Amino acid sequence: MSTAYVDISFITINYNGIQHTADLLESIFTKNFSFSYEVIVIDNGSNVNEFETLKIKYPKIRGIYHSKNLGFAGGNNLGIDLARGTYLYFLNNDTLLPSEADNQIVEILEFCQLHPQAGGLSPKIMYNSPPDLIQFAGSTPLSTITLRNKQIGYQEQDLGQYNTIKEIPYMHGAAMFVPRRVIEHIGAMPELYFLYYEELDWSCRLSKLYKLYYYPDAYIYHKESATTGIDSPLKAFYLTRNRILFAVRNRSGITRILSILYMVGIVSPLKMLKFIGRGKWQQVVSIWSGVLSGISLIRAK
Repeated sequence: MSTAYVDISFITINYNGIQHTADLLESIFTKNFSFSYEVIVIDNGSNVNEFETLKIKYPKIRGIYHSKNLGFAGGNNLGIDLARGTYLYFLNNDTLLPSEADNQIVEILEFCQLHPQAGGLSPKIMYNSPPDLIQFAGSTPLSTITLRNKQIGYQEQDLGQYNTIKEIPYMHGAAMFVPRRVIEHIGAMPELYFLYYEELDWSCRLSKLYKLYYYPDAYIYHKESATTGIDSPLKAFYLTRNRILFAVRNRSGITRILSILYMVGIVSPLKMLKFIGRGKWQQVVSIWSGVLSGISLIRAK
């Protein structure tokens, strides 16, 4: 990372999503922030160089166009290398900052300064549509073997029921606010996942030495699945493969074996049957390919 001389580096990844990225940039640059900041855009293998197009409209952005898609972690790690901020705010390109973002982020900065053990936090994440619907208000830990957990507040109306700051086991990949010094201590995001589960793995590493928080006094809007689509074959493949990979990396002994057997022998066949019933054969093939890829990673390990 470059020498820090701004308070916050906003980092986002673009992949054939120039309109979503432009909407995010508009929600940033239209604010009169009271802190110093920079905006880093990594064009992560788009079919054409969308970074240069974005830079014409938003000349203050920094970043690069990388001809190869390096995945979620790989793209964000390029952003980390360019970042000059004391704090790094990772935002999906399909998110939007609210009008109150300045006061909210200032409060986040003050919270982190008062809590040096804070290794990272995620704000309350709201669906962009319909209004007042929560996507993320924290989560429960993943169960030991089945790797299941509950995303707190998911698809609930926001009535202020989740407005208490609390420790959480994992940050949400759509919005992660992390001190620069923590990344320098722990290291960058794991790149072997490519898509999905990177933030869970990274959070596991962070939480061994730091505390992670859900911070409801700040929020963002999220256009869920705008990049990959709901139940897309791409999503089915990486979720299947990466659940297995996560078990390999974050479980040990008999627990690891049972978790892998559960993913391969129960979860994946059931999901395949569900998609067969819906006639979604591409998803069926993707899940099977994900299982085979996951098994190959086990052998490699």
